[in-house]
Amino acid sequence: MTTTIFTNRDVRESLGGNGGHTVRLALIAAAAVMAMVIITSIVRVTRIGAGYVGVEVNLAGSQRGAQEIPIRTGWVFYSPLKTQIIAFPTFVQTVKWTSDVNEGHPFNEELVFNSKEGQEVRADVSLSYAIDAVKVPDFYVKYRTDDLERFTHGILKDIVRNSLNEVASTYTLEDIYGENKARFLREARAKVQEALSPVGVQIQQFGFIGKPRFTAAIEQAITQKTQAITEAERARNQLAVTQAEMAKTVAEAEGEARSQVERARGEATSMIERAHGEAEANRLRQASITPQLLEWKRLENQRALVDKWNGDLPKTVLGGKENLLMPLPTEQR
Repeated sequence: MTTTIFTNRDVRESLGGNGGHTVRLALIAAAAVMAMVIITSIVRVTRIGAGYVGVEVNLAGSQRGAQEIPIRTGWVFYSPLKTQIIAFPTFVQTVKWTSDVNEGHPFNEELVFNSKEGQEVRADVSLSYAIDAVKVPDFYVKYRTDDLERFTHGILKDIVRNSLNEVASTYTLEDIYGENKARFLREARAKVQEALSPVGVQIQQFGFIGKPRFTAAIEQAITQKTQAITEAERARNQLAVTQAEMAKTVAEAEGEARSQVERARGEATSMIERAHGEAEANRLRQASITPQLLEWKRLENQRALVDKWNGDLPKTVLGGKENLLMPLPTEQR
């Protein structure tokens, strides 16, 4: 076995050659890597994308309120040893809580609440919300979570259920499924919004998916009532049609009677006017017959007879007072 002993001179000569250059490069690279590790442990950079807003949370826990938590957007430099950047979406989030295991989570997520009568109501609910970017620090301080899935199906769902129960306690079953359903939903939405406004959660849409569900007995009673209302409405419509037809017939009869009366009145008026005309004509004729007119007519008639005479004498003569016609002798020619 041979033992080689290097002296300080040998080492210096070794470092001074090509081998020494390689060692120096290795040392420099190691130092650079170490520096990068130190730098990256002190300073990091991240980017908050469009539709998101970030908050810079102090890991030491010295921040005591939302006003002390800064909002970050775009490129952000921070020290992971001291702070943490948490990004929240500010675009609309939509959730559906239904009994359908094929929608949403693979289990029944329907909401259950009680009416004024204490009857159980089951409903599928749809809700959309968005977080106000300015209020993101308030949201984080209140709920201490950056998991919106957890917030939506835990905290938010509980708020909605409690709001439905509170409002439904003043509504009957008929109000909830009937004509007052829209008002009921508006009040429930207002309750949810009231609870979430301080943390910047804005409700965009809220409502039932389909119809609320009740117990079998209640469902049967509702069906029977609906059928009765439908039949009553059909009867009212039929009565209205019959009344309209009767009114039309009466109106037509009255119109025909009025027409006949008007025709009779017109004919009577015409006859009266003709009679008045004839009477006036007779009066005028009688007023126009005077002795002078009669004499003039007599003379006019005589003149007409003279104009017609051919010179022959009459064959008979009217005698005396006995008014006898006497034959006259015929002249001999």
